[in-house]
Amino acid sequence: MTAVYIVGVAVVDYVFSVDVFPTAAEKYRANNAEVVGGGCGANAAVAVARLGGAAHLSARLGSDPVADTILSDLRAEGVNVDQSDRSGAASSFSSVLLNAEGERQIVNFRGSGLVESTNHIRPAPDTRAILADTRWTEGATAAMRVAREMGIPGVLDIEAPAERAPFDAASHLAFSEQGLAHFYPELGPEDAIREIAAAHGGWVCVTRGAEGVSYCGPEGAGHVPAFKVDAVDTLGAGDVWHGAFALRLGEGADEITAVRFANAVSAIKCTRSGGRKGTPTRSETDDFMKEMGPFN
Repeated sequence: MTAVYIVGVAVVDYVFSVDVFPTAAEKYRANNAEVVGGGCGANAAVAVARLGGAAHLSARLGSDPVADTILSDLRAEGVNVDQSDRSGAASSFSSVLLNAEGERQIVNFRGSGLVESTNHIRPAPDTRAILADTRWTEGATAAMRVAREMGIPGVLDIEAPAERAPFDAASHLAFSEQGLAHFYPELGPEDAIREIAAAHGGWVCVTRGAEGVSYCGPEGAGHVPAFKVDAVDTLGAGDVWHGAFALRLGEGADEITAVRFANAVSAIKCTRSGGRKGTPTRSETDDFMKEMGPFN
């Protein structure tokens, strides 16, 4: 079982399904509502666990009932949360709106009084990849430095707003379109990642939803198309993509193989409602990729 260490945010999502997104200061009625675990790091960790990896999550939480809910759900998913810190005042949680097309709007409270020390970031020696999101710059930087010291893939999940501090230590930079535009608003995605790769010297990609993944690395640039599916819920799709990508790198796969696998995991998730609850298992992903074929 391949161990992946994740440093990132864990939250509770209060999800409301609506026909269209609100546009005025009025009362709106939801067609459905549920409470689900969320957060970039937590969603990625659940993906690693469901896909057959050993997921270890280091998250910053509060000493509150929200944290109890977060950790209970993650443990039920098979995620090791022993290195998560609970010394904060209030944990993070989000309000999520899903429209009829499966798109989302998120309002997030980032928590308060959360730990600033990185001393709790201690991957086990058998760790094969480290993933961090950019919500907490110091933690992401520490995680990427540890990955470099261990000689294993260090994958940085870059959302906006973000700082550049963790970039240099990471071996793999994975931008969302919004995260990429935050740094290079004047450039298109392909030009932007080429410029970053030239400066960084590592492997860079941008995840573009239904448009697939564009990448640039030491061996050149290219594009891996997305699998064509009817999306019903995109919540958490990018997060589980990063978890799947880091796991395959940790298993020894090359970047293109890892991207295609992650694309499949994300595509399946998008066909299911409930945020990360729709994350597939390894066998489901393998069957999906065989069914779709190599040229989808």
